[in-house]
Amino acid sequence: MTKRFISYPSIEQYRNVISSIKHMASYVGQDENGDPIYNKNYEKPVISFKGTVKLHGTNASVAYNEIDSLWAQSRNNIITIEKDNAGFAFFVEGHKEQFLDLINTVKERENIDTKTHNIVISGEWCGKGIQKGVSISELPKMFVIFGVKIAPFEQPEDNSIPSVWVDHTELRSPESQIFNIEDFPTFDIDIDFNRPDIAQTQIVKWVEEVENECPVGKAFRVGGECHTGEGIVFKGWYKGCQLMFKAKGDKHSASRVKTIAPVDVEKMNAVHEFVDYAVTENRLNQGIEQVFTTNAEEPSIRKMGDFIRWVVNDIMKEETDTLVKNGIEPKQVNKFISNKARIWFQEFLDKQTGL
Repeated sequence: MTKRFISYPSIEQYRNVISSIKHMASYVGQDENGDPIYNKNYEKPVISFKGTVKLHGTNASVAYNEIDSLWAQSRNNIITIEKDNAGFAFFVEGHKEQFLDLINTVKERENIDTKTHNIVISGEWCGKGIQKGVSISELPKMFVIFGVKIAPFEQPEDNSIPSVWVDHTELRSPESQIFNIEDFPTFDIDIDFNRPDIAQTQIVKWVEEVENECPVGKAFRVGGECHTGEGIVFKGWYKGCQLMFKAKGDKHSASRVKTIAPVDVEKMNAVHEFVDYAVTENRLNQGIEQVFTTNAEEPSIRKMGDFIRWVVNDIMKEETDTLVKNGIEPKQVNKFISNKARIWFQEFLDKQTGL
């Protein structure tokens, strides 16, 4: 049997993507035992992300191969007219020709052998009767495409034949209520993962704008009192991997706190400027002398914590007046001081050992 359920990946939170990037950026290879080697001092990348409007409907997809032809899926299952999800399988049945045209576009462009691979077009099935409380709930039902995956019939346990994502931006059939998410406004941002907090303010601003007036509802000129949108989904690529995170407004957040909180950019710039000003080469070398040399000890990773504490305490002792003058609290800078001191100390030890 070749037909199988092919899932769409869950969309992470911003903090999860930050953690993944830290992990991926620090990976440098494997040791002789095959265990991963990480260097936490590696500089993290700047990655371009594109945001698209997050639609409040239900995840759906259409899959195809030459043996099983066309079938419909919900977020978790293969669906049929008899066992449907908000009428999507029925919609697919009534628009087979249009979906097969879209499948064929992908097949020819990407040169896909559909005797051995599935083509999966994923999107949001949304509109009247599917969800409530958002602008697009006032619109006729529609399928809005946001991804296309090529998946082999069978996935080996070692993932040696991975699924791949291909371009979806040319796929649409508006006359059949099949749209593309990039038919609507997008949000482009470069995120520096050395300082990912700086991007948060812009992301929150965009999310609030979408929540106040959904760009998709606006494009279809939805009337009435409801103009609410849900949020934004951001996608980027790093080391061949697709990264996704979602940002929702207060009305659609699963918690009582914003998924991404805004930051005071001026304050954060002041914090980083203070760290650059205070954590100098001279101070760090003085820390080596005070913690190790005066105690007749060799610098070692075991005493990194002692070194970092000395640097933080020395700065607090000598630069408190500067912090007060700039309205910066110690708790706002301590982790950045510690991080810079840790990276410097690790590089210092590497030079000492000739690595």
